[in-house]
Amino acid sequence: MTNLFNKTALDELGENKKTWQDKFDKSKKMENKSYQTLSGIPVKPLYTPADLPDMDVLQDLGFPGQAPFVRGVHPTMYRGRTWTMRQLAGYGPPEETNKRYKLLLDEGATGINGIFDYPTLRGYDSTDPVAQADCGRGGVAIDTLEDMRILFDGIPVEKVSSSLVTCQPICNITVQSMYFANAKNRGVDLNHLTGTSQNDFLMETCMATAPGVLPPFASFKLSCDAIEFCAKYAARWNPISFAGYNYRETGCRADQEIAFVIANAIACIDEMLSRGLDLDSFAPRLSFFLNGHNDFFEEIAKYRAARRIWCNIMQNRFKTKNPRSQTFRFHVQTAGVALTAQQPLNNIARAAYHALAAVMGGAQSVHIDGYDEGLCIPTELSAITALRSNQILQLETRVTQTIDPLGGSYFIESLTNQLEEKILNIIAEIDQLGGIVKATETGWIHNQVADASYEYQQAVDRGEIPVVGVNCHTMEDEVLPIELFKVPETLDIQAQKLARIKKERNKDEVQKAIADIARGCEKNENLMEIIIDAVQSFITEGEITDVLKSNYGVWDPPLF
Repeated sequence: MTNLFNKTALDELGENKKTWQDKFDKSKKMENKSYQTLSGIPVKPLYTPADLPDMDVLQDLGFPGQAPFVRGVHPTMYRGRTWTMRQLAGYGPPEETNKRYKLLLDEGATGINGIFDYPTLRGYDSTDPVAQADCGRGGVAIDTLEDMRILFDGIPVEKVSSSLVTCQPICNITVQSMYFANAKNRGVDLNHLTGTSQNDFLMETCMATAPGVLPPFASFKLSCDAIEFCAKYAARWNPISFAGYNYRETGCRADQEIAFVIANAIACIDEMLSRGLDLDSFAPRLSFFLNGHNDFFEEIAKYRAARRIWCNIMQNRFKTKNPRSQTFRFHVQTAGVALTAQQPLNNIARAAYHALAAVMGGAQSVHIDGYDEGLCIPTELSAITALRSNQILQLETRVTQTIDPLGGSYFIESLTNQLEEKILNIIAEIDQLGGIVKATETGWIHNQVADASYEYQQAVDRGEIPVVGVNCHTMEDEVLPIELFKVPETLDIQAQKLARIKKERNKDEVQKAIADIARGCEKNENLMEIIIDAVQSFITEGEITDVLKSNYGVWDPPLF
């Protein structure tokens, strides 16, 4: 035991704190209100060692780079390697997004974070009548391998780490295959590629549903196909980034965010083991995508609790002794849902605080939102301002000089412990329901998120959660002080491109590609292995999706 506080000292401290508390409670300055985190954890006015009577410093905290990794996944953390500055970018046709990628890289971004439009994310071609109104809006439009070639033209993919925000597996199985196929066409060994695919089945079946989504079992299967493929052929690629960020944007709490991503990861591990893969061949490449929200200290505690929970699960549940399989590695994006359309320049401060919490919590990479993202796709000025915020945080604040600077704080450690308990309770409940896929099929996840979202919005509407510019410190007749981004015309560009490609491509090769994918579905084969070859025929994403839906069917979420 390495407990720093003996019982006699704690008892004495407790008595003195009670005396102080009595005086504090009687103070006329005492407000008649309750204090709690956004996850509902009560917050005391003061924390002391008495709030951590059983803390074992070595067992509960340890050292950076060592189990349980609460203090960081690397021994030197930011002294050895600072976080990746990976700014989100994507809009219009691939020609335009290619320019934005290059601009951000030229200005000091250290990775690409590519987002795709809604038709692409949901498996439609740009010209599909169901989806064409959203073509190029909210992300870049990708229909064929030709678009992927244009998107990364002039960018050394073997040197630059790329994050593909391919939220839904129905999108990822195609877009990631196109990315790999494009790299192979450029003579790049897939084992030399570094990057991440989001690839989270909950995004398709629960958090951002669309008409005619795949059933949870099929979506989960496609997600796991990517993990298996990368374990075999793209060893440095992170084939999944469990998208807690998006869960939180949909409305769940911090404890639910971590519980859902870890339950999802547990299900993926079980599936990979059932396919005969060695745990340590893929577990080190499982990654997480988390939200940096408003509750500063709770967010820091959330990141720390997640690392300890993951380490313990990997050690005790899955029996791995490989430290790399025990590390909870994560990217943070500052909370888009916290940005306001009112007084948008305030969002610069909001996002900076979110990013500071992410860094205090030990993130491996950080995206800072643009100040105008409550209104539109970021302008060049907004994108560069966000990147500069990241650079100021990294270079000027000196937060990189020491590791886990808030470790040992009575408040942070107490909050970390309480969040851990809440998270573990949710994971246990999901286990009792039969795992994350079953919990999704029954609508349990949907209801949990809906309830949390409703409670939060009600609290904002009642003014219990202040939002500057929205329910307090508002401005009448506000004139926007910023320029709004105008998305370039995209549908006509993509329609002309698709028409040309369909006219020029080899019809027999397209039919063979479709037949190969259909056969892979029927025989339960790994579809990424098939689709990487199939996209060389310039088969479109919509055509691939049609094959998947005809074989697996579609699903209506059980919303109550």
